[in-house]
Amino acid sequence: MRQIRNQKPESRMKRPLVLISDFALVLISNFCFLILLCVSVSLWPSLASAQTLDQVVASIGNTAITQSDVDAEYRFEVFLTEGHLPASPPDAATFARVRDRLIDQRLLTQEAAAEGIQPEDVHQAAERRLTDARKKCKSEDAFQSSLRSLGLTEAQLLDRLAEQERTLRMIDQRMRPSVTVEPAEIEAYYRDTFTPDYSKHNPGEAVPPLAQVESQIREVLAQKKIDQQLAAWLNELKVTHHVRLEQ
Repeated sequence: MRQIRNQKPESRMKRPLVLISDFALVLISNFCFLILLCVSVSLWPSLASAQTLDQVVASIGNTAITQSDVDAEYRFEVFLTEGHLPASPPDAATFARVRDRLIDQRLLTQEAAAEGIQPEDVHQAAERRLTDARKKCKSEDAFQSSLRSLGLTEAQLLDRLAEQERTLRMIDQRMRPSVTVEPAEIEAYYRDTFTPDYSKHNPGEAVPPLAQVESQIREVLAQKKIDQQLAAWLNELKVTHHVRLEQ
């Protein structure tokens, strides 16, 4: 009996210690959870920003085209056409047009590579375009600064221009042989389009005779037909290469 009485106080003393230990564990767990929650909340804007930046806007088969890809292409296009980088991102309509052009470009680049198109004068044409791009810039420093902002060296820019020229040659070689322009089409264009446009932009001047501008009109009409064939071919490529636009 005496031993039993001696054990009871000892057990009563141990039990509160166990309760305090459990309570401390709960506090520590909750504290760790709060820390993780705060860290997650603080990182969320940067994670959301990265997710937005890399948002997939289209795909060609298993290859994704991201928002940053389209933004980079837009900056590149503005640089080539205007000689400087855009001051702001493209609006929604412009973004969609650039996205569609980028898809077409990648499809055609794949086709050119598959067909092994290697025209002899492609690098000369790329050199001329590089010279034109340099002239559009305010200065050589502005040209080099734009290249750095685009993440390109001059050699890489030349390679991209050569790739575009190679694609253009491939389109011409593939489409032009099947294009014919009839004399009646040339006469109709001269009468209905060329003559009124020339008179509008050159008031008081005599309209050049048809014989003088016939070759120019033939090329305009041929390019229109090539563009029509190209649009139809691209539609086929988008189906066979499983192009998908993301909403």
